[in-house]
Amino acid sequence: MPTSNLTIRPATTADAPLLAKFGARAFTAAFAADNAPEDMAAYLTEAFSPALQQAELADPASCFLIVEAAEATVGYAHLKAGSAEAEVTGTNPIELVRIYTDPERIGQGIGAALMTACLEVARQGDHDVIWLGVWEKNHRAQAFYQRWGFERVGTHVFQLGADAQTDWILERQVNE
Repeated sequence: MPTSNLTIRPATTADAPLLAKFGARAFTAAFAADNAPEDMAAYLTEAFSPALQQAELADPASCFLIVEAAEATVGYAHLKAGSAEAEVTGTNPIELVRIYTDPERIGQGIGAALMTACLEVARQGDHDVIWLGVWEKNHRAQAFYQRWGFERVGTHVFQLGADAQTDWILERQVNE
């Protein structure tokens, strides 16, 4: 899929059901094979309810970007300003909370288009650092972030149901 056919738009509160469904599907595709079904179910219920998506969309510190191709949603990203892990540098960091691509379209430039848009949002908000957490076992995502200049600065615990997992904290300067 050529990236020229992609449209990126800001999400609105009306997109909460779409984000809940898309996010749960993308998360399941990426992580279900490596995690216990009960832990996945608990996390999906907690993290991708339409009500939670609605609240996150209404949060003025959050920015959601939706990628569409031929009027179908093929990815989204969630950025959030205002807090950071202790290891994160910078005076005005922004977190890349989620960046998801349709599991059937990974490798088609959607993630790159989203990352470019996320960096532009960070620049426009005068953020100096963009940071994220990535599961220590998610090698595909780690390789993607490395290509974008992210470096590991620490770790934190990511709770997936009853399973405490280790996420790597990665960051990069916004204006690299």
